[in-house]
Amino acid sequence: MSTMDIAADREAMADRGLIVRLAFGGMAAQTLRAAVRLGVFDLIGDDRRPAVEVAADAGAEHQPMTRLLRALAALGLMEEHETDAFSLTPAGALLGSGRPDSLSSFVRVFTDPTIVRAWDGLDDSVRTGGIAFDAVFGTDFFSHLGRHPELSADFNAAMSQASEETAAVLPHAYDFGRFTSVTDVGGGDGSVLAGVLAAHPALTGVLHDTEDGLAQASRTLERHGVADRCSLAPGDFFRSVPGGSDLYLIKSVLHDWSDDQAVTILGHCRAVLPPGGRVLIVEPVLPEVVGGSADAHAADGGITYLSDLNMLVNLGGRERTRKDFEEVCHRAGLSVVSVTPLVEVAPYYLIETAAG
Repeated sequence: MSTMDIAADREAMADRGLIVRLAFGGMAAQTLRAAVRLGVFDLIGDDRRPAVEVAADAGAEHQPMTRLLRALAALGLMEEHETDAFSLTPAGALLGSGRPDSLSSFVRVFTDPTIVRAWDGLDDSVRTGGIAFDAVFGTDFFSHLGRHPELSADFNAAMSQASEETAAVLPHAYDFGRFTSVTDVGGGDGSVLAGVLAAHPALTGVLHDTEDGLAQASRTLERHGVADRCSLAPGDFFRSVPGGSDLYLIKSVLHDWSDDQAVTILGHCRAVLPPGGRVLIVEPVLPEVVGGSADAHAADGGITYLSDLNMLVNLGGRERTRKDFEEVCHRAGLSVVSVTPLVEVAPYYLIETAAG
């Protein structure tokens, strides 16, 4: 066999391996879900523990627990030191529930049957543009959350966990000091706004979301020591947003919604924007072509593109390119001033807009 034939065979094997890994992706996600639900990351913690002890503490059988821990080791979340003894890798440690940077709730939500089930209808959503979630559950995603308090609490915690890095980086990546007050539209528990206010003591804030969305906000603001400079404004951003600020912050909100709905939200911000005010959008920005030199989203395993499909099947929203953002902003009476990558927390960008 020639060198060229050997190289071709290796490429073919690599291609087949890619397909197999992708097909097994759902199994990897469920392995992660089971481990979080069984509490194995908390049970191991900073120690090196035999699987038999972890199994006993989790109320599980020894042999199946060993198999689970070995699968987690193969996925890079555990390390097996000798037969049947395991410790966490740095990645695995992020799934301990007691850490401030924990991703355990994030895993719970994004592997929950409520989220996953709608993906069975992805092909129908691609054919019709319809929202698979609504067809499966007979209501929209956020209404469903409102009827299931436990899932709603997990969702709020997951969104907070997903925002921790942004909350640490954003306050130093934008000139918040030139404003007097910032309203966080759809700001959930206030993690991001609390980070901004903590870094800018002269700034006051308003946290705007639904009653359910604000459920944990008071504790977050108090924990960061900014509750005295931030008010809660429950409401519906499809009806209005509170006036009185010269900066409106919208993080990870617009991608939940269709273009028409995004225009409505932005339009309500525009309606209360004072002269010189700004609307700051924090979201991924997709390139015009997948895989180009500027496409960090393809390099990260395609997570943002999968998020785009998740928005399609579960919410009816979408991830957007710069051109897409310019279009929805223009329709809302805003113009895009700048688009800046938040390099430390890819794939997020800062999209600064002004009255246009």
